[in-house]
Amino acid sequence: MSDETQNPMTAGTQPITVLMVDDQEIMAAAVRNMLKDEPDICFHYCSDPTAAIETANTVNPTVILQDMVMPDIDGLTLVRFFRANPATKDVPVVVLSSKEEPKTKADSFACGANDYVVKLPDKLELVARIRYHSKGYIALQQRNHAYRALANELAEAADYVKSILPLPRSETPVADWVYVPSTALGGDAFGYHWIDPEHFAVYLLDVCGHGVGAALLSVSVMTVVRSQSLPNVNFRKPADVLEALNDTFQMEKHNSMYFTMWYGVFNKTTRELSYASAGHPPALLLTGPDVASAQPKSLSTGGLVVGAIPHTEYQNAKCSMDAFSSLVVFSDGTYEVTQKASGTLWSMQEWNALLVQHIRSPDSGGLASVRQQVINIQGSDQFDDDFSLLKIEF
Repeated sequence: MSDETQNPMTAGTQPITVLMVDDQEIMAAAVRNMLKDEPDICFHYCSDPTAAIETANTVNPTVILQDMVMPDIDGLTLVRFFRANPATKDVPVVVLSSKEEPKTKADSFACGANDYVVKLPDKLELVARIRYHSKGYIALQQRNHAYRALANELAEAADYVKSILPLPRSETPVADWVYVPSTALGGDAFGYHWIDPEHFAVYLLDVCGHGVGAALLSVSVMTVVRSQSLPNVNFRKPADVLEALNDTFQMEKHNSMYFTMWYGVFNKTTRELSYASAGHPPALLLTGPDVASAQPKSLSTGGLVVGAIPHTEYQNAKCSMDAFSSLVVFSDGTYEVTQKASGTLWSMQEWNALLVQHIRSPDSGGLASVRQQVINIQGSDQFDDDFSLLKIEF
């Protein structure tokens, strides 16, 4: 049986709710009497240990007072049941016992109890313990609720970022990509498009930090580049684009966030690739007379991150593209992983070697196989940073 002797607190706050499980009603009456002058504490009593889990699921206690010795079910066994029950796995359990032996106390804690009290304690002590454990549990519930809400927001933001990324291309230039948002959602974004009939732009950016704010900034930058909405900027000149973005997205105006970026433009008539970078990992270009013998080249112009210092100048660079050229642009989340086997950080050289192997083996399974190999290396499919990998075949 169960009863409630006090009314819940004002709507909108979680009341302190005590569930006492004890086969001796005289003990329950004593505790009920101790709590009668505490209007914010709701008291429930269950005399049948076989009904304790069902009762707990109904009343949602913030603390459980559990008798040690009862018929049918041992008190410590019931503590284990509470810990195995999803609705009560985190609810504080205070074991009530007439024994003072250290071994009994140790067994209680080993079974999952949070506290041990020799019954019956003084009213002041009992109320203090109830308030202490309930406060911690309510705070835990509030934190978990906030985490779930944040996780939902991050998932929605990640879905939005992915929805506005360009579709893979099957016509030349052929484009394919893999984007896996991190557990905390980083600030990666990328894209490619024809600027005009002769020039094809490719870019990838990575905003510092994680969360919805970083994602929103990356989307804003991507939208500006895609729409070519920066005034008086020649989007066929990569350094000019980075300089304009740097002046437009100064970190002091964007919650102290900056970003790295790689931006390139392919001229299909001259088959030249112009590019510039701002604190971003070098892109990897493979060129040669055929795919099997294509040689790797790192493409980077250095450059400060975008948003740090106004009026920063960036440098253009150029390279020639042959008929079997493949360009791979990526964020640092693809290779800054800890190797499960050694516990050491994977190097960019090892990452580039994997990319070269992939490009030279057309039947390797696509970029998804590259991601899978990284998962195997770190021993987890969860990434600490966004995993953004973009490949263009010219």
